[in-house]
Amino acid sequence: MDAFEAIIASILDRQGFWTRTEVKVELTKQEKRDIGRPSSPRWEIDVVGYKAAMNEIQVVECKSYLDSVGVAAKDLIYADSPSSRRYKLFHEEKTRSIVFERLSSQFHDAGLCQANPKVTLCLAAGKIRSKEDLVTLHQHFKKKGWILLDPDFIKSELRVLGDCEYENSVAAVTAKVLLRKSISNR
Repeated sequence: MDAFEAIIASILDRQGFWTRTEVKVELTKQEKRDIGRPSSPRWEIDVVGYKAAMNEIQVVECKSYLDSVGVAAKDLIYADSPSSRRYKLFHEEKTRSIVFERLSSQFHDAGLCQANPKVTLCLAAGKIRSKEDLVTLHQHFKKKGWILLDPDFIKSELRVLGDCEYENSVAAVTAKVLLRKSISNR
């Protein structure tokens, strides 16, 4: 499991979702042909969160990009951007629809969710290229009905995890270690 995915899953857990990471979506041969990927392996989603009270699934694509320039708005807005291929579910409406329908039926058939859940696409970004990109992405995501888990949101949620009772997750323990006041400051 990717460390950034584990952090995002811990944040969603704290918000009342049960989570799974590296979820494989079993597309049929016809569905693979329909999205133009007939020989594709199973589709993989970084993090899936489900909240039963709302019958809501959040499909989260995780891009930490911590040691790079960060997520660029143009890559999520313009399908012809050189790095847009990293964001297939955001650009390919037919693919997104088929993957979400199959995920919903797969989870329902396994008893993991109620019938006909609301499925929302999310992006968890550990770093965004600039303040302008951040503003542009928030506007774009709001227009599309998607959710952006930006670096400030992630930091804020980690602070909350650090203040919670002990939990044996990498995210919670790391937050506690980093946010705890040193002995000399007590």
